[in-house]
Amino acid sequence: MKIDIELLRNLCTVHGPSGDEEPAKEFILKYIRENKSSWVTAPTVYHGDDFQNCIILEFGNPKTAIFAHIDTIGFTTRYENQLVPIGGPQIEDGYRLVGRDSLGEIECTLQKDEGNRLYHNFGRPIDRGTPLAFKCNFIESKDEITSCYLDNRLGVYNALKVAETLTDGVIVFSTWEEHGGGSVPFLIKYMYEKWRIKKALISDITWVTDGVLPGMGVAISIRDRNIPRKLFTDRIIQLAAESGIDFQLEVEGNGSSDGREIQQSPYPIDWCFIGAPEDNVHSPNETVHKKDIVSMIKMYVYLMKNL
Repeated sequence: MKIDIELLRNLCTVHGPSGDEEPAKEFILKYIRENKSSWVTAPTVYHGDDFQNCIILEFGNPKTAIFAHIDTIGFTTRYENQLVPIGGPQIEDGYRLVGRDSLGEIECTLQKDEGNRLYHNFGRPIDRGTPLAFKCNFIESKDEITSCYLDNRLGVYNALKVAETLTDGVIVFSTWEEHGGGSVPFLIKYMYEKWRIKKALISDITWVTDGVLPGMGVAISIRDRNIPRKLFTDRIIQLAAESGIDFQLEVEGNGSSDGREIQQSPYPIDWCFIGAPEDNVHSPNETVHKKDIVSMIKMYVYLMKNL
């Protein structure tokens, strides 16, 4: 399977910190409009005011949903050149940040003082409340891809690739995940009441750890800070073993995803986090092995056909 580098690079470049996902939403909608006619099943697309910056794709007779959040970490401008983090970005002096305010395009450098207070060094005041994001430096090597925002634009990329062959299912592009969530509750309500869907896969990116290594396949998470129902994760692991696709099992006590809001919802929906592992998490230099990207897509295609 060949990776569509141009699509992945463009996804990593498009602006979309939590709360300011409009450009990312419009990019994804444009891609869907231009490509859905070549997919095995042309989906019904749900978006607009009732969905805020979220998108839902309906294929055939859905039984299982894929959730992929489109927002990223970043920073919000405050007063006197101060910055406030969006989500949990890594902080290093010299990281390049980009954005736009009422006076035009912005490119500046992240700085911190001895008290770990954050600043920018732009040559003029930036409008208060302007979201800034890491500047994208997308690098492809023989075995790896390095870029900001592979978390979670790679999860979005995975969902769009799965959409090409999907006959039955729902794909949900959610928002706010990096900064505590908030969109999943109304998305779940809509999804459950319309289709009675009770199974969900979380298309997101996890960490390289002592037990989850790059190049060894997509990670299937048995638990993170939250614990999905074992009956469901056991079924997924059984199917993954039958598929012949490379995968790893992840067990963590920290970290979270859209799965947290699914689990805390009043709806009986099982969920499982399945994603490629990355190094340099939440930095401008997130790195993912190409083999893990390919196995992630293949695993989702297999599971959506067999769950």
